[in-house]
Amino acid sequence: MIEQWIKDIKTKSDFQDLGMILVHNGVVRATSKSGKPVTGMHLTYDREKLSRLLDNLKKKEGIVEIKVWINEGHLKVGDDIMYACVAGKFRTTVIPVLEELVAGIKSEIVTEAEIF
Repeated sequence: MIEQWIKDIKTKSDFQDLGMILVHNGVVRATSKSGKPVTGMHLTYDREKLSRLLDNLKKKEGIVEIKVWINEGHLKVGDDIMYACVAGKFRTTVIPVLEELVAGIKSEIVTEAEIF
C-alpha cells in the first residue's frame, strides 16, 4: 500500500512542489504505556473526524498530499494500526504536519482498548 501511495504521489505531483514524502507506520506494542503486557487491542475510528482533519491539513502551505489508512477491529501484537503519509515541498513543512496528523488521529479520531 505504501509503495503504491508513493508511486501515485510522484505520478500526480509537480516536482517543483514535491521534495519529501514521509511515512508513519504505527504498530501494536506488546506492552501498555504503563508497561503491562498486552495481547492486543480493539480499535475503532471516526471517519468524519478523519476526513475533516485531512481536509484541514491538506490546506497547509507546502503540502502536496496526505494519505491515511487505519486498521479497525481486533488487532494482535505486531499488527499495523495505521499508515500515514504526508508529501510536500520541504521537510520543515512535512514533518510538523505528520506530527499534527498522527497526534490528531491518536487524540481525537481513534478509540483504542488494550486487551490484557
